[in-house]
Amino acid sequence: MKLSTTPRAVVLSTALAGTLALTACGAANEESAGGGGSTGTGGATELSGALDGAGASSQQAAMQGWTAGYSGAQPGVTVNYDPVGSGGGREQFLAGGVDFAGSDAALDEEELTAAAERCGGGEVFELPNYISPIAVVYNLEGVDELNLSPQVIAGIFDQKITTWNDPAIAADNPGVTLPDLAITPVNRSDESGTTENFTEYLAAAAGGAWPHEPDGNWPVAGGEAAQGTSGVISAVSGGNGTIGYADESQAGDLGVANVGVGEEFVAPTPEAAAAVVENSERVQGRGQYDFAIELARDTTESGSYPIVLVSYHIGCVRYDDQETAGLVADFMGYVISEEGQQAAAEAAGSAPISDALRQQAQTAVDAITAG
Repeated sequence: MKLSTTPRAVVLSTALAGTLALTACGAANEESAGGGGSTGTGGATELSGALDGAGASSQQAAMQGWTAGYSGAQPGVTVNYDPVGSGGGREQFLAGGVDFAGSDAALDEEELTAAAERCGGGEVFELPNYISPIAVVYNLEGVDELNLSPQVIAGIFDQKITTWNDPAIAADNPGVTLPDLAITPVNRSDESGTTENFTEYLAAAAGGAWPHEPDGNWPVAGGEAAQGTSGVISAVSGGNGTIGYADESQAGDLGVANVGVGEEFVAPTPEAAAAVVENSERVQGRGQYDFAIELARDTTESGSYPIVLVSYHIGCVRYDDQETAGLVADFMGYVISEEGQQAAAEAAGSAPISDALRQQAQTAVDAITAG
């Protein structure tokens, strides 16, 4: 069987701070100040003001990368991002408390209706601007490499497989000495897009081994729960025999399992995550500027890693005032640019969006206006 590994991105300790104050980026051109045509790659117009966002904690490292690369371009603009989690970010956006949301899950039908109302009856954009594998992270003394099939992952997190030397785990890891030690699964305690993505994968790939519906709230009672991505990493790091799930960019020194895909075990690399997204379809029946993706969670394609997180930026195509529209367009234009995506990749280990996704997103950025 093929094994694939890659070094993980080093996460800055400040990525786990409660609120990120981001100096906005992407120099705007004359058109973006009016709410259209921004590419975020440099222009003559100097903007000023504040832009407020909230949402997925998985985007923290990427937000820092975006800021570090472009903080000098628009020194008069501050972008505040509160990493309260995807559910909290969507709630704040729908309530009108922030200008945009970061979310590891696309809006559901009820939220889409509420978003249209929040946007004055206008259209909503959902841009898949951050693509990253979700790692199955573990802390198990003496085991530096671990293979886990979808059914075994499901059994562990459903608390049906309870010891590390269980025959099912041993079958995935021939020749590896596994300890007779209790498994402590760690899940998110808050509503989380990472949880929703992870349970979507289990429901699609593990078959009957995972009897629960996909949900942003963890569906299994018991085990250990922790707040946010940083909480899961801390809880897994603090024990022996612990296992959890988190954005791969935040894994740090923890062990990261190779996941069974077809006849292979594949590591959570940006390239493997991007391969799944490239082979997934756009969700049908949504607005012109809504680019939510239906991920191919049950893929068996070689070199693909299906536990992937696609984190969206969600906002209005039409804002009440010109200043907000111009700032949103300018910042989003930078985020989707090649330079912005590379900055995120260097900071967070994410997979840069494809040219096709960039071109799609640019149509939304160009449409952002006031009125």
